[in-house]
Amino acid sequence: MTKKKKTLTAAATAVLMVALAGCADPVAEAPKGSDASAVSFDTSAGQQHITSTKVDSIAAELPAAVRESGKLVVGSGSAGGGQPPLAFTADDNKTPIGVEVDIAYLVSSVLGLQPEIQTTSWENLFLGLDSGKYQAGVSNIGVSELRKEKYDFATYRLGLHAWEAKKGSGLKVDKPADIAGKTVAVSSGTLQEAILLDWNKQNVAAGLKPATPKYFQSATDYYLALDSGRIDLYLGPNPTATYHGATSGKTEIVGTVSSSYPVQGLVGVTTKKDSGLAKPLADALNATIQDGSYAKVLAKWHLETEAVPKSLVNPPGLPKDKQK
Repeated sequence: MTKKKKTLTAAATAVLMVALAGCADPVAEAPKGSDASAVSFDTSAGQQHITSTKVDSIAAELPAAVRESGKLVVGSGSAGGGQPPLAFTADDNKTPIGVEVDIAYLVSSVLGLQPEIQTTSWENLFLGLDSGKYQAGVSNIGVSELRKEKYDFATYRLGLHAWEAKKGSGLKVDKPADIAGKTVAVSSGTLQEAILLDWNKQNVAAGLKPATPKYFQSATDYYLALDSGRIDLYLGPNPTATYHGATSGKTEIVGTVSSSYPVQGLVGVTTKKDSGLAKPLADALNATIQDGSYAKVLAKWHLETEAVPKSLVNPPGLPKDKQK
């Protein structure tokens, strides 16, 4: 198949739900329209996945049954079309692509395994991990203390939320004081809303005006409100904000905050606890970090800001009292 590239808005794929760094936040389709500054992404089914070289010493760490099978069965909670740039459907309307898919191919290459990507719903992804249907989940799954009771993690991306503003706004958000008196849109019941309300409390305690929260029914409405000036900022998942800004050319990220605020959020390849897979997966990821292939994967999807210097096994995650 001939590889092709085209410029997409986030509306190119119908979105049902996306799991982002500790919770599955509902995300509706984004608005149509792009300008000359928009970036193109390869959405072809025949695109080449970035791979590395097999490392025999790391492959030897795998459980014998997995090593002898020659494959890694990977669950992807992207049913219904998925969400770019994480995991979504290619132009042929059936082939899964995205940064999560590329990570699965990358780590499998170091282990000498062929990845078998199986698309499912977010809920069934965890049921599949529990039952052994999937050996690993690569689906933007955030490390949390609650999840660590049942699963092991090998981290591969920072978990970030992004403050998105109209392009050229001049806004910068690094701390609570930067949103004082601003109008900020968030989705109800999400970790983003919890962060906004926490920052409001800090501002009030410091004698500053709180931000005014705004809620809409779809991403289209959020972006229309940004474009018209009815809101100053939209706090949402960093990967989708990055993709929207790149493909529309109308918005920009003016700051990020940890998805597990106040601790650093991390996204990890997820395996059933004590399956023996977490360490070889982390070692494989670290091999790709060292040889530069990991950086190429993130650059392909414009997610360089989420790079980690090292894959960790079961690091501290989202506190139990913050789990949604």
